[in-house]
Amino acid sequence: MKSKSIETYLYSAVGVVAMLALLAGLNVILAAIKVRWDVTADNAHTLSAGTRAILAKLDTPVKARFYFSQVENATPQSVALANYARQVEDVLNALRQASKGKLIVEKYNPQPDSDAEDSAKLDGIEGQPMPPYGEAFYLGIAFSQLDAKVALPFLTPARERLLEYDMARAISRVTLVEKPVVGVMSALPVFGMPSNPMMMQMGQQGQDPWLFINELQRDFDVREVQMTAETIDPAIRVLVVIYPRDITEVAQYAIDQFVLRGGKLLAFLDPMSIADNRDSMMNPLQRASAGGSNLEKLLGVWGVEYDAGKVLADMTYKTMIGGRDGRPQESPTVLSLTRDAINAEDIVTSQLDNLLLAYPGAFSGTPAAGLTRTVLLKSSPNSQLIEKMLAQFGGVDRDFKPDQKEYALAIRLTGKFKTAFPDGKPGAAADSADTTAQPAEGSLKESSDENSVILVADSDIMFDPVVARVQNLLGFRIVDPLNGNLNFGQSLVELMAGDSNLIAVRSRATLNRPFTVVRQMEEKAQDSYRNQIRQLEQSAQETQQRLSELQSAKSSDQRFVLSPEQQDQLTKLRQTEAQVNRELKDVRRRLRQDVDSLQNWIKALNIAAMPLAVTLTGILAAFYKRKKTAAK
Repeated sequence: MKSKSIETYLYSAVGVVAMLALLAGLNVILAAIKVRWDVTADNAHTLSAGTRAILAKLDTPVKARFYFSQVENATPQSVALANYARQVEDVLNALRQASKGKLIVEKYNPQPDSDAEDSAKLDGIEGQPMPPYGEAFYLGIAFSQLDAKVALPFLTPARERLLEYDMARAISRVTLVEKPVVGVMSALPVFGMPSNPMMMQMGQQGQDPWLFINELQRDFDVREVQMTAETIDPAIRVLVVIYPRDITEVAQYAIDQFVLRGGKLLAFLDPMSIADNRDSMMNPLQRASAGGSNLEKLLGVWGVEYDAGKVLADMTYKTMIGGRDGRPQESPTVLSLTRDAINAEDIVTSQLDNLLLAYPGAFSGTPAAGLTRTVLLKSSPNSQLIEKMLAQFGGVDRDFKPDQKEYALAIRLTGKFKTAFPDGKPGAAADSADTTAQPAEGSLKESSDENSVILVADSDIMFDPVVARVQNLLGFRIVDPLNGNLNFGQSLVELMAGDSNLIAVRSRATLNRPFTVVRQMEEKAQDSYRNQIRQLEQSAQETQQRLSELQSAKSSDQRFVLSPEQQDQLTKLRQTEAQVNRELKDVRRRLRQDVDSLQNWIKALNIAAMPLAVTLTGILAAFYKRKKTAAK
């Protein structure tokens, strides 16, 4: 009996050792295979097709020197950066594996006064002082190919969502022989404004270039094109027009000829721009009364209808903004677009899911013969075009009546374009300041090859406060995107410039998953109360009007004394007014309660669903096992 017990223990020990040996062997084999299994939604940890395409084009090896400080005195900041460094290294390893040997990764630990630190400084990698000792902390990558070099000076977790894109763009840039030329024409100071002594005395500083312009300058040779230009430089491959306020026919003719000779046009139009703040302090009505921006001559011949006097309101995509009294309020003219509003079939928008448009317009009409239209962004059917004055000063909810149609917010026209100036170049504007432009040798009537034009019904989509939050971290300007706007604009330019490989990479950067079902249920709840609220508000207005009429009906000898009949009517009207206001408050309170209750139920369901499912499964499994055992 004792020998049998020893034999049992011996077999058990051998079995454990064999199992450990088997697990160790499997670990070595699987580590060598380097298989990645991504089970996240949207394949968040899988290299995109655009990144793989960039790596597949490499014919000369690219070297990536990864600098990461491994500090001995750990602090909360260094620990957070160390965790992020492991994510960076993971992406680098994935890039190296996908490049099939064309990407060479070297890792360095730049300790103080070391050769690695000298190498980091030569590569443009910048160390950040780390409290409490102030030692320089390095976390950056330098990509190089032959004599070309592109550095990511400091990788911050704030750009974690853009990590793959930043690396893919650096690899793409280091292989470029020559940057494409992009022209930018705008009535807004998108290139910034230098400060002058008079402004400084008034406490005003100059303006930096828009973030959109800064990002374009990293990849393209960006040149400013004046609003008075009579020709477009032939070297420009893509022309970006942002808010062409008061554009002349001469400038529109220059754009017309640019498109006909094969240049790509990306135009951001706008009925009411928040970036256009000319004299807004002196004239609060300026934005609503301004004519907006339009390319009327060109749009007409292309078959595009666009009313620069109206703003689109959409109850489905309304956004919470700050009100006049400081309290948040929902604005249906500031649109937070989700995936339902974005074309999932187009390469430039297939992965975007979160865009913000402020007071946009809308496109309609039928494309001219020879042109096809692709809608990139659209509204919901629960939308309506309203006057700009109503959009600026509120009151949209009260009179809102959905048009039950989806409006186009961004479109692409493709095909052979015809000129909007069949009689040739119009007379030059009398106030034109472009004395260097050369007159065209001949006026083109139609493009010889197919071309593309992209139109966006909002220019504020690229305005700094709309696209990103800018922070100062350790002396560096950190840009944290608030939405996919910046990605959208850059992707459009890159698509037009001919490089589409980075588009899929960038569009994965911002992933937002709103509760669309909850939003739809909220809209239904609000619709059920909207008519009742409108009737009560109308009743309150009528009561106020009758009170005013009663006051004005007093005779000269009754200026301070009311007759008994008037006093009785006044009392009844005031009672009616108080009753209507109480009912209105009660309706609004019930609306808020219904919406809050709906949200709470959804949250509770999301939290409790999985534990309940696991518990129920366990109970059923135990019941089945017990029943099966009892049957034996």
